[in-house]
Amino acid sequence: MAESARSGRFGAGLERLSWANRLSLTSRILAVNLLPLALLGGGLFYLDGYRKQLLSERYKLARIEAQITAEALAGATRQRQEALLVQIGKEQRMRVRMFDAEGNLWADSFALAEPSFTFADTSMDGWGEDWAQTLDRIVDTVVSAEPVEDYIEPEANIADAWPELARARETGLSQIQLRDWPDGSPVITAAAPVGTNGATLLTTRNAVDITEAVRSARSSLGLAVTMALVASILLSLYLARTIVQPLRSLSNAAQRVRLGRDRQVEVPRLPHRRDEIGLLARAVSDMTDALRDRIDAVEHFAADVAHEIKNPLASLRSAVESLGRVEDPALREQLLDIASHDVRRIDRLVTEISDASRVDAEISRATLEEVDLGALTEAIIERRENRGENGGRRIALNKPLGRAVVRIVPARIERVIENLLDNAVSFSPVEGQIDINITMDDEFVALVIEDEGPGIPEDSREKVFQRFHSIRPDAEDFGHHSGLGLAIARTIAEAHDGALVAMARDKCRPGAKLVLRLPRATRRIA
Repeated sequence: MAESARSGRFGAGLERLSWANRLSLTSRILAVNLLPLALLGGGLFYLDGYRKQLLSERYKLARIEAQITAEALAGATRQRQEALLVQIGKEQRMRVRMFDAEGNLWADSFALAEPSFTFADTSMDGWGEDWAQTLDRIVDTVVSAEPVEDYIEPEANIADAWPELARARETGLSQIQLRDWPDGSPVITAAAPVGTNGATLLTTRNAVDITEAVRSARSSLGLAVTMALVASILLSLYLARTIVQPLRSLSNAAQRVRLGRDRQVEVPRLPHRRDEIGLLARAVSDMTDALRDRIDAVEHFAADVAHEIKNPLASLRSAVESLGRVEDPALREQLLDIASHDVRRIDRLVTEISDASRVDAEISRATLEEVDLGALTEAIIERRENRGENGGRRIALNKPLGRAVVRIVPARIERVIENLLDNAVSFSPVEGQIDINITMDDEFVALVIEDEGPGIPEDSREKVFQRFHSIRPDAEDFGHHSGLGLAIARTIAEAHDGALVAMARDKCRPGAKLVLRLPRATRRIA
């Protein structure tokens, strides 16, 4: 009762999460494990795109600033040019340098006035800055970012020391160059020609704000990934609960079934679950029910066997014990006949019992063959006629026009047909007729055997298929049949996914009607 109560509470708790139980375990496990990875990977590529977008916008701004500054400086007096360099440098927080036509430094805003910005001193960086730079390098490696050269001030203050200035002097067009300061911040330089006399302008900006924006976004990403990781851990624990607890419940139930201590133990079926755990639970439950049915059948069969063998053994024992006390030769001969008959009966019972116990296992291992049931039945009838086993009864076979092809173990189906014919011959009157009709539809092939005997009472049409149940003709010797023939025949039919049933004859005609139905083969034989 306690186990059932716990199972009930467990099932009720999971019922509230039925939406999740419809997903397969594979889907749930993949989702839980891929969530933080997908978020991290997507975030890294987002950061790379975000950084490129900021740099692209800053490139455009630097080019426009250099061109506007160059136009403002063109034609101005030297004094005015120096004033413009200082003013623009302070307002835009950048360094502005101008070179003459020979490429020599003519004016520098940092030399004319106090510098508008300073590069960070990396020698004073703490562990926080070092860690941030390490993360920068890791992200660049993951996204395969193109390497950027370090920013180093040339020793010579000439235009040719700057590649972008050299290109601007050569092409007459503005040029952009990106470099990195050791702290990881980008340094953007823009070169533009000034007027028509060969002078050039160089602007330098340390875009620390881009680095700060990217690192701020990265911190937000780290927080999101951390939250996703925590959620993943919690979901993993939930998955472990939804997997381990039902498996433990199934294991306990299976253990109790194995020990056999509680025959009424119920294996939880978890009907609300549509995932692999639910399929497993229902499969184990069905398997347990089938196992119990098989055990019950074996126990009943063993009891029936003991009962059936006990009778001839008792008769044999009585005859053998009486032989020592009987002097009359005629009576001794009679007792010997009884003993011989009982021995044959026991031998027949043992053979039939052994055959009945092997049917399922043999058919499950055998290779099915495609056979024309009409041709097989015709061959069986011909062999019986040649051996005189039909006892003068006429057998009329009516086959379909096409081939009635079934997938069977031929030897076993022959046994079924032989048993049905033996049964029909036993009950048919001498010179009576046995009709055999073979019909087929899209799914099944049916073999119908009808005799002209007394028939089978309606309330006995299922009993005749029970083991050791036998209703024999009055003229037949007692013990000539074991009562297993029709039981074995039905077992063989069902092992082929078919059926064997007893029915009343059409038009209220006297006699028995037995119908064997077998699945029709999907491919016909040539």
